[in-house]
Amino acid sequence: MKTSLTLALPPDFRGDDLLAFHRRDSQALAERVTAQCIDKGLLWQGRPAYLSLVLQSPGEAALGMTGKRQPKAAATSEGAGKAAAETAGPGARVTATLAVDGGPRPAAAAVQALVSHLLGLAQPVAEFATAHGRHPQLGPVIAQLPGLRVPQTATPFEALTWAVTGQQISVAAAVSLRRQLILAADLRHSSGLYCYPDAAALARLDETDLRQAGFSRSKAATLLDLARAVAAGELDLSCPAADLPGLQAALLARRGIGPWTVNYTLLRGFAWLDGSLHGDVAVRRALGLLLGRTVEARETEAWLESFRPWRALAAAHLWASLRLQA
Repeated sequence: MKTSLTLALPPDFRGDDLLAFHRRDSQALAERVTAQCIDKGLLWQGRPAYLSLVLQSPGEAALGMTGKRQPKAAATSEGAGKAAAETAGPGARVTATLAVDGGPRPAAAAVQALVSHLLGLAQPVAEFATAHGRHPQLGPVIAQLPGLRVPQTATPFEALTWAVTGQQISVAAAVSLRRQLILAADLRHSSGLYCYPDAAALARLDETDLRQAGFSRSKAATLLDLARAVAAGELDLSCPAADLPGLQAALLARRGIGPWTVNYTLLRGFAWLDGSLHGDVAVRRALGLLLGRTVEARETEAWLESFRPWRALAAAHLWASLRLQA
């Protein structure tokens, strides 16, 4: 069963950034990206599904594209797209189709909520630009990257497991591990796309499965602990924004979870834009380039303080500034 709908996009929407984020894995195991379309495998209420997103301008062309398949973006800390990615302009839209193997037809309101979340449509990018557009270091970056949003994962559990996977390794290594995790879970939609596992699916694996997939013993233990806790209802990832402080505390109490993992999870899974990502190596490198000197975590944390309540969005601009320097 499938549900289709079309949503209007804000004029400042950056289609290239969204496409680049989902183009991280060159083997296209669970996400296929072409010039204007993303097909993503996921689980919908426990059933294999694929979500198709087609970005279109008023003239039916893909956002910021020529209609031809684009080359794969070079991997940065966040898989960001081209520095000069064009914004959508008035009248742009996205057509979404969610196809589920078996079960009832997905509710249109639920599909709309998923799409809006994935694209970061509710993120206050205009307010951020107004507040910080004249910042001495970040202001020029904001001006060069209007409408910069943080693409979201399909679920908070995907964000959490992606954050754990990426702890203290390169993006390329994390993408490779993510691919092996998807293969280990072995969930596929009838279209052939693999589906990222939910907590119940991951909890069915054991440490040997994850070790064979390439995870360290500590990461395997952390992933299984989290999956089993979420599947059993012990750890609730469906909390509203008002309850995020409680979720932060609950996550920090789990083994193998530190502040960076929590803040990154809340950024990618809940669009919480005020986590301090001063522990991120790429954030510190980008700030050092803007300041013209090496900076450590403590100085980066202090520098980000002035961007409350959008410290993570400031960090996302720092990530993006690296490709402006390339």
